[in-house]
Amino acid sequence: MSKVIVGLDIGTTKIACFVGQINEHDKIEILSMGKTDSLGVSRGVVSNIEKTINSIRSAVEEAEERIDGELKIKTVNVGIAGQHIKSIQHRGILTRTNIEDEISQLDIDHLVDDMYKMAMPPGEKIITVLPQEYIIDNEQGIKDPIGMSGVRLEANFHIITGNIGATMNINKCVERAGYKVNNIILEPIASADSVLTEEEKEAGVVLVDIGGGTTDVAIFQEGIIRHTAVIPYGGNVITEDIKQGCSIMKRKAEMVKQQFGSAVASESQENVVVSIPGLKGRAPREITLRNLSSIIQARMEEIIDLVNFEIKNSGFEKKLIGGIVVTGGGSQLKHITQLFEYVTGMDTRVGYPTEHLSNSNNELIKSPMYATGIGLVLKGIEELKKSDTRPAENGAVKTHSKKARGSFFDSILKIGQDFFTEKD
Repeated sequence: MSKVIVGLDIGTTKIACFVGQINEHDKIEILSMGKTDSLGVSRGVVSNIEKTINSIRSAVEEAEERIDGELKIKTVNVGIAGQHIKSIQHRGILTRTNIEDEISQLDIDHLVDDMYKMAMPPGEKIITVLPQEYIIDNEQGIKDPIGMSGVRLEANFHIITGNIGATMNINKCVERAGYKVNNIILEPIASADSVLTEEEKEAGVVLVDIGGGTTDVAIFQEGIIRHTAVIPYGGNVITEDIKQGCSIMKRKAEMVKQQFGSAVASESQENVVVSIPGLKGRAPREITLRNLSSIIQARMEEIIDLVNFEIKNSGFEKKLIGGIVVTGGGSQLKHITQLFEYVTGMDTRVGYPTEHLSNSNNELIKSPMYATGIGLVLKGIEELKKSDTRPAENGAVKTHSKKARGSFFDSILKIGQDFFTEKD
């Protein structure tokens, strides 16, 4: 029996399944992956249940087949995004009764569980609670309070909320496909795990994950997540602009964007023409690369302006030494980093999801479009390590209980239960 973690990225353009485990050198390996077109998801939200179920099943079965059917996948870690995702800041307080006892993981768990009891507007649910920094007896800026003494334990939290219906639909699709949802994770946080270094998070960095339907933003500073946002525009909007501007089919617009598109029009040659076959014997359409890139640049500038707004809104604009890391399928556009640097004035690089993997030579997983899927595996492994090492009050190993999080999440967020698939 081998413990493996499965990440399922339910995106707007693709559904990708990744299977990973920790090897004997304590490094993370991606064992297999499966990918299929996403036919029932729009802007990160399920829009057709049956089509999404079929796509999920196809992606997971392909991942199983790539390792000769030795693994039967049972549970998955799923990413969530969409315009309905919001984030808020909140402070929690725990008054400890026994000053003699050191602050333990159980105290932190209790503090986190209390956050899940917050009253939310109708139709919204807390998805994730992320501790930022702790305060012990008014002593601020503590990152790891375990082992310290104190009566009053406080923490600043970054709380991710989402629409209950959208979250339930994801859960429903996965379960009807025949799998259990082990954890629902915000996609930009998963992507950050796969492409950012610890030094970047410490220095201050903006992660921009340009997907098919949405652009996800996560801002880190001093190793702490400070701000998250989901912008409801992605690569599909650019494809739609090309389709309208050039009067061609969407499938051909996507192909032209990938093969010839550039985010900076001035980098494209004005006298080079792309000929696109017409419908049913009609004359082909001819587009200059300069015009094509002008369409792409106009939309990309709009997306980057929205990213820039989120950076300024976070309050950390002047504290981001690490600049911007752009990932996701949209980061593969030519000259994308140049446009980001021109609009924001911040250093930019493309993030590849091999930062923390042992088998980074695997060509299948080198593309930035897989950042979220691989990040979901990394997040799952991180949670597995926590659940394996978290001590119970009697000294036995204990899996963290999340009953305080409400009956809906009781059914889908059981960390440590059925966390692995079994080898036949």
